[in-house]
Amino acid sequence: MGLLQDKLSRFTTPQKYKEAGLYPYFREIEGKQGTEVQMEGHRVLMFGSNAYTGLTGDERIIEAGIEAMRKYGSGCAGSRFLNGTLDLHVQLEKELAAFVGKDDALCFSTGFTVNSGVIACVTDRNDYIICDDRDHASIVDGRRLSFSQSLKYKHNDMADLEKQLQKCNPNSVKLIVVDGVFSMEGDLVNLPEIVRLKHKYNASIMVDEAHGLGVFGRQGRGVCDHFGLTDEVDIIMGTFSKSLASIGGFVAADESIINWLRHNARTYIFSASNTPAATASALKALHILQEEPEILEHLWKVTNYALKRFRDAGFEIGATESPIIPLYVRDVDKTFMVTKRAFEEGVFINPVIPPACAPQDTLVRVALMATHTEAQVDEAVEKLTKVFKELDIL
Repeated sequence: MGLLQDKLSRFTTPQKYKEAGLYPYFREIEGKQGTEVQMEGHRVLMFGSNAYTGLTGDERIIEAGIEAMRKYGSGCAGSRFLNGTLDLHVQLEKELAAFVGKDDALCFSTGFTVNSGVIACVTDRNDYIICDDRDHASIVDGRRLSFSQSLKYKHNDMADLEKQLQKCNPNSVKLIVVDGVFSMEGDLVNLPEIVRLKHKYNASIMVDEAHGLGVFGRQGRGVCDHFGLTDEVDIIMGTFSKSLASIGGFVAADESIINWLRHNARTYIFSASNTPAATASALKALHILQEEPEILEHLWKVTNYALKRFRDAGFEIGATESPIIPLYVRDVDKTFMVTKRAFEEGVFINPVIPPACAPQDTLVRVALMATHTEAQVDEAVEKLTKVFKELDIL
C-alpha cells in the first residue's frame, strides 16, 4: 500500500455507521422526485428535497428538455468561452437578469461553480472577503481560492460584522458574501443592516439566492427583492437545481462586473457549458414561476401550516422563516438514528452533522415543496413525533 492509500485508509467513519446500520447517504430513488418517491421498493414521503416549487416532475419542463435535445443535441462539446454558447443560454441569461433586477447575467454549469469561481476572482490581494460563518460550502471554497484577505463574522451578528469591517483598509474593496436563506437552519440574512454597514464602510455585497429564488419576493425573485434591496446588492447568484427544476447556476450584476467575470472566472471559462436540456428546463421553470402565482401561494400556505404543526408538537426548530425546517437533535449518533427510523416509518429527511453545523447543533432537515399537502405534513409530524419520543429527544 502506498503512502496515499495508507493515509486515506484511516478514514473509517462511513464504515462505522454502515456496520451499525445507520449510514444515511446515497439512498437510491426509483423514479421521479415528488412529494412521494419509491425507495427500496416502498413508498416514502419526500421531505428531503430542495425542489421548493415542486416542478421537477412537471411534464411541461420535461417536454422543454426533450425538445432542446432534439434541436441542439445532448451536449455543447465545449465551454461557453469557445464553442459552447447557444442562443438558448443567452436567452436564459437575459431573462434571469431581468427577473432578479440586474443588467446582465452569466449561466454556469452548477451553482457550486458560480460561487467558487466568482468569489475567487472579483477581488485581489489588497482586498477583503467577509463571510457569515454559516455560509454555503461553495462560498467557503470560493474565498479559499481567492488571494484576498478572508474575514468571518458570527452568524447574523451585525456587531461582529462591523468589527470585521473596521479591520479593513478603508481604501480597499470589501466584499460581504452571504446566503439569503441559510440552507440548514432556514433563517434569513439581516440584509437591511448589512446594507446600512455597506454604506458606512464603503463595502460591496454579494447574496447567494440558492434557497431564496422561487421562494421569497415577487414571483419568487428572491430575498433581495423580499427586502426591497435589490439595487443595494452588487452581485446576486442563484441555482437551477432547486426551484428551477434543473441543474446549473447563474450570477447577475451590472455590466462591468459581468464583463469581468465573462473573461476571468475560471469555473466559467474552463467548464463545459450547461446542456441544452438543462438550460431549456430552467427557462421553462422560470416562465411557469412567473405565470402561476398559485405555486408560491401554496408553498407558503403549506410552509406556515408545517411550521405551526412542528412547533405545536414541541419540536425545537430555531429561527427558521422559510420552507426549511430544522428539527434539532444535538447529538450526532441520534441524528443518524432519527434519519433511519424516519425512513423505516416512511419519511425521507436529511441528517445535518459537522462540518455542516457545530457538533452541538446537529439536526434533521425537513424541506417543504409547493406540491406537499397538509395531510402529508400531518403524516410526517405524527411519524417524526413518534421517532423523536422513542429516542428521548422530544
